[in-house]
Amino acid sequence: MRFAGKAPAVLAAVVAVVMSLPASASLATDLPAPACSPDTTVVTDDGPVCGIAGAEVKSWQGIRYAAPPVGNLRWEAPRRPEPWTEPFAATAEGNQCPQPAGTGPGSDNEDCLNLTVRVPAKAGLGPLPVMVQIHGGGFLFWKPQDASRLVTGGNVISVEVNYRLGIFGFLAHESFGEHAGDYGLQDQQAALRWVQRNIAKFGGDPHNVTIYGDSAGGSSVCAHTASPGSAGLFQRGISQSGEYNSLLGIDTVWQTQDCKAKLPTEKEAQLAGARFATALRCSTAACLRRLPARDVLNQAGRGRGPDSGTIAPIVNGTTLPMSPAEAFATGHVNRVTLMHGVDRDETQLPSATTAADYDNLVNQQYGKHAREVRATYPLNRFPAPAPFLAFRTIVADSNSVCPALLNDERLSRHIPVFAYQVDDTDVPAQFFVDPAKPNGAYHIAEWLLLFPNGVQLTPNQQVLSDQLVTQWTGFARTGNPTVDGAPSWEPYTKDNPAVMVLNAAGDSQISTEIPRQHHCGDLWDPLTPFTQH
Repeated sequence: MRFAGKAPAVLAAVVAVVMSLPASASLATDLPAPACSPDTTVVTDDGPVCGIAGAEVKSWQGIRYAAPPVGNLRWEAPRRPEPWTEPFAATAEGNQCPQPAGTGPGSDNEDCLNLTVRVPAKAGLGPLPVMVQIHGGGFLFWKPQDASRLVTGGNVISVEVNYRLGIFGFLAHESFGEHAGDYGLQDQQAALRWVQRNIAKFGGDPHNVTIYGDSAGGSSVCAHTASPGSAGLFQRGISQSGEYNSLLGIDTVWQTQDCKAKLPTEKEAQLAGARFATALRCSTAACLRRLPARDVLNQAGRGRGPDSGTIAPIVNGTTLPMSPAEAFATGHVNRVTLMHGVDRDETQLPSATTAADYDNLVNQQYGKHAREVRATYPLNRFPAPAPFLAFRTIVADSNSVCPALLNDERLSRHIPVFAYQVDDTDVPAQFFVDPAKPNGAYHIAEWLLLFPNGVQLTPNQQVLSDQLVTQWTGFARTGNPTVDGAPSWEPYTKDNPAVMVLNAAGDSQISTEIPRQHHCGDLWDPLTPFTQH
């Protein structure tokens, strides 16, 4: 094997996504790697690699950036790999990190700390901006996306990273010592250090690095903005839909992990780790590290059971001294520039189909605040199907839109922030959505517009797709998404809450009315973690 690459209903929908991906997006296999193209050898500081020279993009796939985290290195900070002398044929996708079946058949291959580099076949003069992709999937699933479209459309270099997921990336246990957990975030930092050491050899500028990602990838951008260990490793970040957990902690899909959340403390994570270890009849690090990867995965599952351990970031005291939202509120952030936004209608909770569903779900999610929520979003103000639309709107406002805007305001006191909201309601259905329902601008809808993967877009959608590529890569180049081919975009401030409303057909525009439209100040902001009362 080459080294690299209703909650059940929600996750089942994810499976359909991967099954629809093109062959180029399939899992790594045991087939021999293709031969390298001539004149593609690059000598990294770990060893030489050679790749594939396409007509538009040169690529080097599956480059090892850290030692395999196996044996005694399982649940340890990433370490430099053993150097090699013969050119490694970086011509096929690397292994995905261990994960349950969900966005594919799953994996139990721990030899997965690898990355891919893609550069324009005809690069322009001077070192190019570097865009490092951190993939989403609830810190539990998925893999990087081929970002060739950004490479060719924006004349940038793409780096796409595999990192430890789920229980392998985030378990804490007393026997691991102090500051355990957050290995997945540490892997991402190790990849960024690899970029600093090596990307100039591929034509990139190590002083012009943008990290970006969707969902858990967006949450990772927030984490690196707050992590002392990430200081100096990137200059810009793009957090896409990094606010998605249930506001009051009643989450049926993901463990607490997003940009607004109060993350588990190290002590809380160790208690969860103790229950996890006991379920596997272990009490020591040595015992846990001897277990087959499949047994570890099976016990953790999708992280929703009482003995599942931690499968997402925690406040371990070093990688994250505090939750990102607390760091934003108190100014403990790295001096970077951010683009930060969500989609207007995102939700990852079960939907309401009847008035009774609506009442029950509002009670479940908002508890003592349920009466005020129902009064703010009365069913009779929504068209059919009113229960679905009303609850979708409540969840999007409480879980995503208002917390994102609050984080924009907190961050803008300390660093430049460009805020956005995706309002396009006609992006083809993907990921977590039922195409038969009025999903609106759903969670990470713009990801498909950045990476259509053969999906035929309408002319209106194609305009927005091209605009996003222009804005994302323009921001990576200059630190400002106001570039030729895109509308003027002002930074967000408390006095000027400017949000770029992204829409199809060239209809994107700045608005300062988003907080009022979503009942942020009068309802949701006071309920959001780390709000100062």
